[in-house]
Amino acid sequence: MEHRRMKKWRPFATMPEQYIGLKEMINKQAEVAQPVLTEEQMEQINFTLIEALHTNKQVYLTYYKQGECITETGFIQFVDSLENLFIFIDDVFELKNKMRLSELIDVRLA
Repeated sequence: MEHRRMKKWRPFATMPEQYIGLKEMINKQAEVAQPVLTEEQMEQINFTLIEALHTNKQVYLTYYKQGECITETGFIQFVDSLENLFIFIDDVFELKNKMRLSELIDVRLA
């Protein structure tokens, strides 16, 4: 004999497309535009990147990705200003992240 179990009533669960659409709308509202950096800010970022690379100091790195400003801590492993990219090793999982210099918003020594 199978017992009847109580199920929570979910009036709008009959259309899962609604959940997907609502989630997309909420995410769109939370997006921010990528900040435009001045020439002085870009020079300061380059100087800090080179200093962190040569001294192997930990940095706080803020970058723009898909409508969000994300801050991570870690170490700079490689900088290539001609190719407009750098390699960053995050502090938590020690993963190598290859990023474009144009995505950077701020870099600070820890």
